[in-house]
Amino acid sequence: MTEKKYTTVSIPVPLAKKVKKRMEGTGFTSLSSYVTYVLRQVISSIEEEERQHEGFSKEDEERVKERLRALGYLD
Repeated sequence: MTEKKYTTVSIPVPLAKKVKKRMEGTGFTSLSSYVTYVLRQVISSIEEEERQHEGFSKEDEERVKERLRALGYLD
């Protein structure tokens, strides 16, 4: 089994208190596990948005052009 490695991150006490208040009723038992969950959600959301904005690759663009030529829309 692969050993998980962790690091320590410090956050301001007022923020930690807000996070703990948000944790109430979620089933999370530690601040660290909740913050890890939230960060994963945020990163996942950002990565998904980036994938949606990547646009066509050159290969994709050429395939579309070939299809449009085949359909008679391009010469």
